Amino acid sequence: MGEQVEQRGVGRRRLLVGAAALTGTAAVAGSADPAYAGGLSWNPFGLGVASGDPLPDGVVLWTRLVRDPFDATSMGGRRVQVSWQVASDPSFRHVVRAGSVTARPTWAHSVHVDVRGLRPGRDYWYRFRAGRHLSDVGRTRTAPPAGSPASRLRFGIANCQDWQNGYYAAYRDMVGYDLDLVLHLGDYIYEYDPRAGAVRQHNPSSGTAAGADQLSTLADFRSRHALYRTDPQLQAVHRAFPFVAVWDDHETENDYADLDDEQDDLPYAQRYQAQQEFAIQRAHAYQAWYEHTPVRASYLPGSPNLRIYRRLDFGTLLRLNMLDTRQHRTDQPGDVPGNLGPQALGATNVTGTLTGPEQEAWLVDGLRSSPALWNVLGQQVMMAATRFVTPPPASTVNLDQWDGYSPQRARLLSAVRASGAPNPIVLAGDIHSTWVSDLKLNFDDAASPVVATEFVATSITSNFPAELVPIVEASNRAFNPWVRYFNGRTHGWLRMDVDRSRWLVEERSVAGVDSPDAPASTTARWVVEAGRPGAVPA
Repeated sequence: MGEQVEQRGVGRRRLLVGAAALTGTAAVAGSADPAYAGGLSWNPFGLGVASGDPLPDGVVLWTRLVRDPFDATSMGGRRVQVSWQVASDPSFRHVVRAGSVTARPTWAHSVHVDVRGLRPGRDYWYRFRAGRHLSDVGRTRTAPPAGSPASRLRFGIANCQDWQNGYYAAYRDMVGYDLDLVLHLGDYIYEYDPRAGAVRQHNPSSGTAAGADQLSTLADFRSRHALYRTDPQLQAVHRAFPFVAVWDDHETENDYADLDDEQDDLPYAQRYQAQQEFAIQRAHAYQAWYEHTPVRASYLPGSPNLRIYRRLDFGTLLRLNMLDTRQHRTDQPGDVPGNLGPQALGATNVTGTLTGPEQEAWLVDGLRSSPALWNVLGQQVMMAATRFVTPPPASTVNLDQWDGYSPQRARLLSAVRASGAPNPIVLAGDIHSTWVSDLKLNFDDAASPVVATEFVATSITSNFPAELVPIVEASNRAFNPWVRYFNGRTHGWLRMDVDRSRWLVEERSVAGVDSPDAPASTTARWVVEAGRPGAVPA
């Protein structure tokens, strides 16, 4: 993954050595790396700690060393040795794994440690040390034993956390629950420059003075990720739970598709040049995302490609297929401003794909072979058909969603049904509102069977346009009978409580985003019974 890692199990002698390393009385034994290990006059752990991608025997630990969080070069060009410990108790009396990792300037002094040798279904606590400085302590949890009939899984769904729109009171609420993990479905950062009148301001990009309105350089993207990571409630939720994260568009650029950026309505020659330039921007964005995310992935610095689709099993209770619907997709059909256009553009997009053929085949194979009771597609954009304003087939649809790629949606839902994988659930974010929908093989046929249930999570802070709420509500009543619930008025998160008999969803809504201490409440509850597709109010 780019960083040099030494890890080991801890016997009594090594436990004492490792504990000494974390308290400053000795160096971690066995490291031949000449990295600098001491003399830091500042605490470099200002961006906190995190864990992610839990397995039955392991988890990824993350931190990034900083001096000035908004200037990666302020750490200097030297490598820094970072020690780490994992314990079975929060006081670290029982250290079970320990080691060291080299933080390198190539990665903005971020580190990823893929710790193995842990016990399944257990809580662990972890921390880092650089020089004489200790990080905060984080708590993580491993997945249940492979193949075991796990009885319960509880997790949160988060997405779309525009810093400028407000504070992260939703994460303050989330930390109060006992969750096994958090799924983050994208838009962890936003790429826009400072906006007048915002609740709080983005830091400017390198092009702000020249009139640019978004991030473009590696330094820009690193600085913006660092800004978000300074938020105390975001740091707290990362300390509390392991994350399983994917990106959407705003980590790179709004509504991009593969190498086509937002401004894609260009003549061929100009478009080719724009794609080459955007590949550089995408490489910067992907590297910064990797540097700030506790993800199990391999990345080559400077590459515009990074595989993030992956699969995690939680015993035989749940299989989680995390998808990437940005990097491998074809361009949205029609070159329509804002990607709001006629339904026919998506219906005739027979060569369009959100996943690319390789990822689609990987997903279908995983469904066919799944041993799980619940089979989950965690991805970015809404899959349910949503028609607005006028009746179909003349409806307006969002062509950036699966409505812009309806032939692939129909093919995929048919494959989901044919796979025999029980109880398919689709999770999405992106649209800054909560939706509960039945997914049908043919949305235009009232008799078509329900194949799966989709839950779309509202945003942590990002706004759904208030003027569109009554239009969407009226359109759902008139044209979208498979949409069981819609709420575009509140921010928050979705709480999932899954057992072997049912999947329960709670919509947790905060009273506002203008205060980090805004209270939260449950505003809706829906349930899917195992073996019976479709959601009903709980």
